This record gives sequence, C-alpha cells and structure tokens, in this order.
Amino acid sequence: MQIKAVINENFKDLELHVCKDKMDSEVREIISTLHGFLDSKIVARDEIGNTVNLRPGEVISLYASNQKVYALSSDKQYTVQKKLYELENELEKACFVRISKSELVNYKMIKCLDMSMTGTIKLVMKNGYETYTSRRNIVKIKEVLVKGNER
Repeated sequence: MQIKAVINENFKDLELHVCKDKMDSEVREIISTLHGFLDSKIVARDEIGNTVNLRPGEVISLYASNQKVYALSSDKQYTVQKKLYELENELEKACFVRISKSELVNYKMIKCLDMSMTGTIKLVMKNGYETYTSRRNIVKIKEVLVKGNER
C-alpha cells in the first residue's frame, strides 16, 4: 500500500483518493474506516460550557466518573452528554476499545503496557496519561492493537 500526500495551492479542501484496479473487500474496508473516522464527531462541552465537536482521533480516553462521562484530549477534559455505551457503539470503528466498565481508550494513543503489577495492567498513553485495566480485558486489547497495526 502506498500513501502519498500532495500539497498544492490549487486544493482548497482536503481530498482523499483510494485507488486500486478493482473494488474489493480491502477497498471497502478502507473507505468504511475513513467514513467512520472522518464523519463521526463527539459533541462535548468544555469547562466554560461551550459546545465543542471533537474528532475521535484527538480523544485519548472516554470515561465515566460521578454520574458523568468525560472526554480527555491531550490538553483538556470535556464533558460529554452521551452514555459510555452509546459512545462505544458509535466509535467502534474509530479506534476505541473498552478497558474497563467505566473507560474506553483510543488504542492508537497507547504508548506501552506495563504488566509488572499483579492483577492489573497499566496503560501508558502517548501524552503521559496512565490508566489501568484488568487481565481479563488484555485479550481484547491485544486483538485491537494487532488489528490496528495491520492497517
């Protein structure tokens, strides 16, 4: 697979082209993934109360605490009006995996897994955020990490 970026002042809007000799399952999967990633937005509120549309790729974690759902980006925390299970269903193709009853993480933001503690596994994200999961979730996490690296 080749990925090429063309920067030209004639292009005012972003264009993505998927080129191949025939339409097959690989092309359909790429197009579906791109649509899911680019079309989905997480509607959230910042600390002042302004409504913000977050792209799933910029969100590190979605977690529930004190009867509220929060979205954590690299620099801010936002409040989300939807339930965690609703977000999980909407974002299942946009690189999120459930790591506990109360948290989803963007698996593309995982830096490393620390398995030195017994019973729990520490996930260290690329921005330094640390969270924990149990060993029973590790099979699912490994599965999405391997699948994500194949793309």
